[in-house]
Parts: sequence; C-alpha cells; structure tokens
Amino acid sequence: MNQPIYKSYRTFAATCALATAMAIPAATYAGEVTLKSADGTVNLVGEFIEFTDNNYVIRTGLGDLRISASRVSCIGDDCPTFTTTEADVNIGGSDTIAQGVMPLLVSGYGAFLGADATQTATGVDGQFLTDMVGEQGFGDPIGSYLVTSTSSDASFAALLDDTIQIGMSARRITPDEARALRDAGAGQMISPDQEHIIASDSLVFITHPSNPVKSMSLEQLRAVLTGEITNWAELGGEDAPIQLVLPTEGTPSKELIDDKIFDGGEPEVPANSLEIDNDTEAAAYINANANALGMVGYAFQRGAQAMTLINDCGLTMVPEAFSVRTEEYALQRPLYLYTRADTATEATTAFVDYATSNAADEVIAKAGFIDLGVDRHAQPLDGDRAKALLDPNADAYEAGFMREMLGQMVNYDRLSTTFRFRTGSQNLDLRGELNIARLTDYLETQPQGTKIMFVGFTDSVGAFDSNRELSKSRADQVMSALQSYASDRLSGVEMTTTGFGSIAPAACNTSEAERQVNRRVEVWIEAANG
Repeated sequence: MNQPIYKSYRTFAATCALATAMAIPAATYAGEVTLKSADGTVNLVGEFIEFTDNNYVIRTGLGDLRISASRVSCIGDDCPTFTTTEADVNIGGSDTIAQGVMPLLVSGYGAFLGADATQTATGVDGQFLTDMVGEQGFGDPIGSYLVTSTSSDASFAALLDDTIQIGMSARRITPDEARALRDAGAGQMISPDQEHIIASDSLVFITHPSNPVKSMSLEQLRAVLTGEITNWAELGGEDAPIQLVLPTEGTPSKELIDDKIFDGGEPEVPANSLEIDNDTEAAAYINANANALGMVGYAFQRGAQAMTLINDCGLTMVPEAFSVRTEEYALQRPLYLYTRADTATEATTAFVDYATSNAADEVIAKAGFIDLGVDRHAQPLDGDRAKALLDPNADAYEAGFMREMLGQMVNYDRLSTTFRFRTGSQNLDLRGELNIARLTDYLETQPQGTKIMFVGFTDSVGAFDSNRELSKSRADQVMSALQSYASDRLSGVEMTTTGFGSIAPAACNTSEAERQVNRRVEVWIEAANG
C-alpha cells in the first residue's frame, strides 16, 4: 500500500461532485493503480478497491478515497475496463480542454438545457461519456456526448477522418490542416461558422509572497530561463540562488514559453531547475520556498506573488484577466473548438453555441480558465498608460494628440472588449466578430443614456497622419458593425468614435504579431464621474 504521490488541494468533495449513478455493476479488484487528472490537481497512487457509481475507490495512507471517473484517468494493469458506448456528438483533441474544461462545460450544458447529466468513464484513457435526459415527464433522452482527450494535432486528424464532430485545440489550425479538411469536403475551417474560441489559457510566473522582486523584463526572464541569471541579487532581490520550477519538455505550458518568450526557439533548461507539471504542486512548492520562481496556469496561483513582465520596448504586462481579455498579455493562448460544415448536426451546433455564449462563462471560470466576458477598468491618470502619454521626449506634433487622448481618458473607463482586424484586411478577426455579440449583450444592461466611444489605434508603420485617419476609419467601422448587429437593442446608448493612430501602443512594433496587437479598436464607456 503506497502513499499518494500528489494530492489535490481542492476538497475531495468538490472533486467528486460530478459523480452520478452508472449502470455497470461494482467489481472488486486488487492491485496498485494511479489516478491522474490532466490539469494536475489530482495524482494519486493506491490499492484499487472497486469501481462503483462512476467512482474509483482506492486505498491509500489517508484511508479509502473515492474519486469521480469523469475527473481522472486510471493507469495500471488493475484498472477496470468498460464497453464504449456510441454517442450523438463525438468531441476529441487537446487534453487541456478535454480534461480541464469539458467535464464542467458539458455538465453546465446539461443544466442549461434543464437536463439530468450523467458522466461515466468508458475505460479508454482520458475519455468520458455524458448522457442527458429530461428532468420532467418521462426522462426522455436529450443527447449523449463522448469526450476523448488526445492532443491538438490529433483533433485535426480526427476531423479529417470524420471520426469526431467537434475538435478541441489549444492552438489555431494551420493552413495545411485547413486545406486538407477543405479538400475533404469539410468546408472553410478558418471561418466564424467553423472556428470557435471558447476561452483563454494564461500562464503566470510566480514567486514567494515575501520576494521583493515584483517585476522583471522579458530579457531578464529569458536570462533566468536559460541559466544566465542564477541569483535574485542580479534582479534587485536578496543574495540567494534562484530555484527555477518549470514544466517538462513537450507539455503545452512549456511549448507556450518557447513560443511566446523565445519566438519559437527551444533553449536548454538549466540543469538545476525543478520540473513539476502539476500546477497545484508547483504553486505549493513556490509558496513554501522563498527563492523559487515558477510558472503556473492563471487559476493556480494560490496566494503566490504574480510577476509583472515588461516587454522588450518597456511596456508593462500585468498578469490579470483584463489584460488577457484585451489580448495584451503575451503569455496566453485562445482555446478553440472546430467543426466540419458537412457533418455538423443540430446537436453539434447547439453545443458550440452554448460553449461560446455568456451562459458558459461561469463554468469556464470555475474550471480555472478566462472566459470571454466583458470586464471594465478605470483609466487612472497615475497609471502606466497615462504616464506614457506624458512623455517629455515625444515629438511635438504627436504630443498634441497624446494630450488630447489623456484628456478623453479622464472621463472614460475602458472595457476589455477589443476589436482587431485580419492582417491586410478591413474585416474583423474571429475574436472581433464574437465580441460584437458579447458587447451588445453587455451594453443592453447599461442605463439609458450610457455613452461609449470607439477608439482606434494602429501600428507604427506608415505616416502618422495616415495612421490616425485609418484608426478613426476602423473605429467607425466597428461602431457601424455593432449598430447593424444590435439594431434597436442599443437605442438608449450614445456612440461616438475617434482615432489616435500609433500613439499608446499595446505591444512593440518589431514583429508582425506585435503589430497585429497594436491594430485595434478599444471600447471606452463614460465613467460614473464623467
């Protein structure tokens, strides 16, 4: 009988909340097994006792523990096996989404439909089935949903093979994958009808709460991650070695570090770094070790100090939900669902519609990811943006527009809803089209006479005045799109537009990806004291 290797820091009652009755008789076994969740919150080793009511029961040094099969995979020769059941909707792909989001999302969809949802293990590693029946009357079947955890790459292969109806991906589909699916009759995968963003996954570097180093530049962070900086004193902290805590190679988190911090490179990890893939365990270690520095998902900070990052042109990136929703925090990635046009059923479409709607925000946030809801922040005159607009070294002509913008900011808060345009196009990108609907819903709840302003910005390529005109034109375009979509739903909202061109950048202008961040239209809403 073994002690558990890792233990969830959530209560086991919450972990088992999704367990429901399963029409498979309980069976008794003996032998060591591992129960592991994809998000790292559960990783247990113990003697397998039985599988009953969709719960694994194992014996550990803490006693007999019951863990919902919808939350963990069973690894070991003594794990039970089951017969896989056909489903109305087959969902496959990214393990980040499959095991981090989908259990709660599918259950939430059942509640949204007013159904009883029963989640059961199928016996296939990383797979669970959800059956939904009506709560009223005779309990008529509503639908069944089979979720299989594989990888983002595998999701597109399964879509191509037509073995799933919904693909889950923690990255955007590549042109090659989209062309292969198009040629197979699946339709235009890069389109609002087939490409769906459901949430954002954000990574945060954290330190011990007592650490005096509260921010670092990306240049310094690269040096730490490659072993060039090894002591906190080199960052303005105490004279103590930095204990680096990182995920292992090949994990989605490590791939995001390589992509966002090292521009796709794969530097060698320092030999003395500690590898912990379990975010809860990583946060616990860092909270207990004054010299540790590590990276966890946004939802797993657990009281540690989140590190503010400064990009290569001096702009501050605060690791908070607002900056992720505006897409201005670098260490983030959208989470996608993809569907085929030729096999999308009414059940498939209805589930995707729910997953991208306001109704799903609560369960996505509960799962630890950042939903697509609308957030509101003040724009204080002592904030980083206002200070940048007071730059005494700015060009005299441009400084006039900077002061104009500062004067406007006094009266307005900023909404997290931010619109961007496809590269080389006047058309909104995927997130922008989704934001139109979300913004309409939000503004519809605001008081009569609410004033909003669409504020356009560009990258720094081209003449200043031309960029200013372009930024105003794009602000006009977004306002027109909102008015067209909302019709008379926003008749009580007053709308205006302006444009400030390339001033107040949200990112550097040294790469196309950074310039894309700067080509944006923000939404400002009149402050209460405006």
